Amino acid sequence: MQTTPVRWTTADLELFAGDRKNRYEIIDGELFVTKSPSWDHQSSCGNIVTVLNNWSDETGLGKAAIAPGIIFSDSDNVIPDVVWASHERLKNLLDEAGHLTGAPELVVEVLSPGEKNEKRDKETKLKLYSVQGVQEYWICDSIQKKVEVYRREQAALKLAATLFSQDELTSPLLPGFNCLVSKLF
Repeated sequence: MQTTPVRWTTADLELFAGDRKNRYEIIDGELFVTKSPSWDHQSSCGNIVTVLNNWSDETGLGKAAIAPGIIFSDSDNVIPDVVWASHERLKNLLDEAGHLTGAPELVVEVLSPGEKNEKRDKETKLKLYSVQGVQEYWICDSIQKKVEVYRREQAALKLAATLFSQDELTSPLLPGFNCLVSKLF
């Protein structure tokens, strides 16, 4: 007897509303459950959002946020670690409840330990963000102190650079932005 896999939806996430120990995401109807992020993970997220918001304050071009939910569709609902969106795009992305409903220009994921987590960020989320129109995607590895930068080429996100501690992170998406990779960890 063949079983049909369960397809999860955004409405199903209400089942877990009281659970503060885990993070729930749905990608293509598949439920992904991860433990709450560690101190080091959240510290890196804080560093990333700080450098992005400092640049944003100087330029007035947008805002960064930590762990906002993005509801792309009923079967694609994720919680990236950090996002940055221009003011122009942000006003079109937020629903009445203040949730993102489309792709911000930049998404950042800080890798959590474990092969399953790494595969989710480097394959499943990369594909989702690519399909949804994210312009740039940074995968930050706090253990190896490196950042993989993916940029949109034609219709897909492609690896543009792998940067290490002493390298400078810049982005054509963020004019004049620069930061030593070591400052992110």
